[in-house]
Amino acid sequence: MARVEIVEQSLRDGQQSLWGMRMRAGHILPVAAEIDAVGYHIVDCTGSSIFEVLVRYCRENPWEGLDLVRAAMPRSALRAGTRSNGVVGMGITPRAIVELWVRTLARHGIDSLWIFDCLFDLEQLQWVVGVARDAGLRVSPQVMFAHSPVHSDEYYEANVKAMAGWEGLDSIILGDEAGVLTTERARSWIPRMKAAAGSVPLEMHFHNTTGLGGLNHLIGVEAGVTIAHSAISTLANGPSMPSTEATVDNLRRSGHTVDLDDSRLPGLAEHFRRCAAAEGYPTGAPAEYRVAVYQQQLPGGMMGTLLNQLRTYGMEERLAEVLAEVEVVRAEMGYPVMATPFSQLVGIQALLNVVNGERYGVIPDENLIYLAGHYGPHPGPVADEVLDRAFSTARGRELQAWSPPQPTIAEIRRQYGERLSDEELLLRYLIPGEDVDAMYAAGPVRRDLLTGTASPHVRWVQDLMASTTARAITARHGDVTVSLAR
Repeated sequence: MARVEIVEQSLRDGQQSLWGMRMRAGHILPVAAEIDAVGYHIVDCTGSSIFEVLVRYCRENPWEGLDLVRAAMPRSALRAGTRSNGVVGMGITPRAIVELWVRTLARHGIDSLWIFDCLFDLEQLQWVVGVARDAGLRVSPQVMFAHSPVHSDEYYEANVKAMAGWEGLDSIILGDEAGVLTTERARSWIPRMKAAAGSVPLEMHFHNTTGLGGLNHLIGVEAGVTIAHSAISTLANGPSMPSTEATVDNLRRSGHTVDLDDSRLPGLAEHFRRCAAAEGYPTGAPAEYRVAVYQQQLPGGMMGTLLNQLRTYGMEERLAEVLAEVEVVRAEMGYPVMATPFSQLVGIQALLNVVNGERYGVIPDENLIYLAGHYGPHPGPVADEVLDRAFSTARGRELQAWSPPQPTIAEIRRQYGERLSDEELLLRYLIPGEDVDAMYAAGPVRRDLLTGTASPHVRWVQDLMASTTARAITARHGDVTVSLAR
């Protein structure tokens, strides 16, 4: 029987999957000491997309919030994440900014970095691993699981073997972001990844989209994987992780040892339930098993994004048509793993194909950059007709010949301000300046967002007052209309 460690995902992937990345430091701080005392292997707490959402939509300084959380959880190893060649958004970030991002996270108390690249650009991944190790971080590259003719056990085995040969890895993460790892595939795939990794430990990051994540945890532990990711029940399930409560109970009933103080979990679950109720956010609920999930392979957030985009065209009844087109577009684009940014690239292209009534009549720049190979190697062959449409236009030919710029930090500082701190330089480079200005104008991080908040309407009015400099404004939230004047 095994001793299994738990990586806490409520503060990062749980809230990313269910709350749209809108968890703020003030939601965490009232229970930070309790989280710190549970005994997690690692607490995953932030990422670059979360930084963007906090600045643009919550008007909260993510560096200040991270410092507060770090100080409130002195015993926990904190983790953050990054795409190998991108920080915020779907584009390609210069290496100088990626390196500054990693080193600045380390200065703010991040202990562990997980790194992913859905196209398995191993040279780029290894470079980021080296930067993180040099910054003093524990490093865990993630293998992104997908179903396709390309993504065979042999394909993954070769990539994991290559990663395992890199110096100084803390672990390799087996990631199933779309929740599409079947139990049958898990019984072949996980043991082969364990063998390929050799002495490098593996972690299991399995979303519970079809309710099989918890069962795959048990299959993984049977294969010798002893680190599992989970989230507090009110931030688990659906598109999120399996719940920590069920994960720990399942493992112990199967004869394994989990050294967590799970007596603290009910209180944490209740706290985040109250936060969700105050903000109007959902809590996690078990999902039905659906074959469509395996065919579409969309991460949870993408479904809502596509539906919202269709609503802007008055075409929400065509969601099924768009989802069918997603399957075709993914195949034609060489079967990229459906996680950031490629789930967005495939989903947007499918939407445009349906809405415009002409397939590939409009191809966004990000897709042209992918098709030109600038993101990394295509997993499988791209359809000739797609390449023909992409590069028959002047814009397509321009981006085909384009190379991602690689300015130095000195050059970036000359553009944005010589005296900016590293923290502000990163925010201003990655996020629109007006949003950064509004964030700073909103003032310090609020430390307890439940205090004085009786309803989501109250919270909305408070945020509205903090985020606008207008002298008068009228706004609607549900069935409530508010007029404010200074």
